[in-house]
Amino acid sequence: MQKHFFVHLQLLTVAAIWGASWAAGRIMALEMPPITAAWLRYCIALACFFVWLKIKDELHLPTKQQWKIILLIGFFSTTVYQALFMFGMKYTAAGDASLMITLNPLFTALLAIPLLSEKMNPRLGIGIIMGFSGVLMLFLYSPNVDIPASSRMLGDAFIATAALAWATASIMMKKAMTNPTSDAEQAMTPLILTVWASVAGFLFLTPWAGWETFQSGIPSISAQAWWAAVFLAIFSTVIAYVWFANGIKVIGAGKAALYVYLVPPFGIITGWWLLDEKLGWSLVAAFVLIAGGVALAQSEKRHQQATPGE
Repeated sequence: MQKHFFVHLQLLTVAAIWGASWAAGRIMALEMPPITAAWLRYCIALACFFVWLKIKDELHLPTKQQWKIILLIGFFSTTVYQALFMFGMKYTAAGDASLMITLNPLFTALLAIPLLSEKMNPRLGIGIIMGFSGVLMLFLYSPNVDIPASSRMLGDAFIATAALAWATASIMMKKAMTNPTSDAEQAMTPLILTVWASVAGFLFLTPWAGWETFQSGIPSISAQAWWAAVFLAIFSTVIAYVWFANGIKVIGAGKAALYVYLVPPFGIITGWWLLDEKLGWSLVAAFVLIAGGVALAQSEKRHQQATPGE
């Protein structure tokens, strides 16, 4: 019981960390070019990841066939996602973005239909309608009116597309963690896949970040932005991932996933606290619609598994 208590405490902390990461991303995006910010985050994070792999004695190079998958996953999960994340945080509010990214499970469910041969069903359809209604609420009635509407909508669109990029990577990661390649004895673990996909994405980001630096010069970064970068790299990318993976191992994926629903409230609160963003009824309504839509869409699989004879 005590062990589970600390696991639940870790998962609650993970939700708070991931919620605060939106404010940290906004701080970085306002002070440095977007790709340079993403590159700096992963420069720090990868150093920490490799130290952790060394400690766990899991520092093994992927096989040739695994690298083919890793490069594709890294392109979507790190390069494309991080680019869209940082561009989005440059233009929109942290609270709005933390709600927008919850579209990820809905996009994953939609992509699973053509890519994993899963079927559309009424619960998924209603969930998608609810989720996108919440997104429309954010686009039209966000309380953060101090940010120009055109800028905020552009940022929200970037974050929504980032959710699509992550959903695409999630589908590929699911396959990679289930089916071993022809030159490997077993499928890749989540940690190994995440680390090496991050390496691949980092390599794709490096020339882009170099071009930004050539164009704009080396940015002058405040202490606050440096702390934001360290927070995103060490806490949001490394520690939160390890704790969340441990939570899945101890209490199961279903129970651990429930804590993800706490990320948007933490994102809204930290945006209000650290960035003086506005609170309003539309954020609550958008959260209810999006989170409710995701919960409804995901409940179909649980419902089918619990129904005898199906």
